[in-house]
Amino acid sequence: MRRRLYYLLPDIPSARTMLDELLLARIEERHIHFMAREGSLPDDMPGCSFAMKTDLVHGAQVGIVMGATIGFLVGFVLALSQPYGLDVPTGMILLMALGGALFGAWASGMNGCAIPNKKLEQYTDRIEQGQVLMMVDVPVRRIVEIEDMIARRHPNFNFAGVEPPMLAFP
Repeated sequence: MRRRLYYLLPDIPSARTMLDELLLARIEERHIHFMAREGSLPDDMPGCSFAMKTDLVHGAQVGIVMGATIGFLVGFVLALSQPYGLDVPTGMILLMALGGALFGAWASGMNGCAIPNKKLEQYTDRIEQGQVLMMVDVPVRRIVEIEDMIARRHPNFNFAGVEPPMLAFP
């Protein structure tokens, strides 16, 4: 299990230094992400993906839960009421819940694409001023080690927080 650490770095050269130090600390590049002002991050530094910048994942998670619940309830009501003498088998309730979950994930995910990520919204002003947001996904057992390493080598870097643990399913 990993936790995401957030750091606000003063500029691109310090972000490059941190990238090198984290790679030397055996944090894989796929677990390090940077967010800077539009167009200022060099191509050789790992940026944020579209899913990180938007509320796509959160929207899809909410859609799965809502869609599955509504699909299950509609299937259950159809099985109980038997409209037009239609006999609805029990397995159909589960299929409707699955269909609702898939549709909910798709529809809510599409809506989430248009919304900026709420977790990153608080850093927008500083990023626009030229600072760089670094997000590092660190194994839980190494959080203290990585935080200490960064604090020792770069005491002027602003520690912006740790993302709370995420449930496997909302």
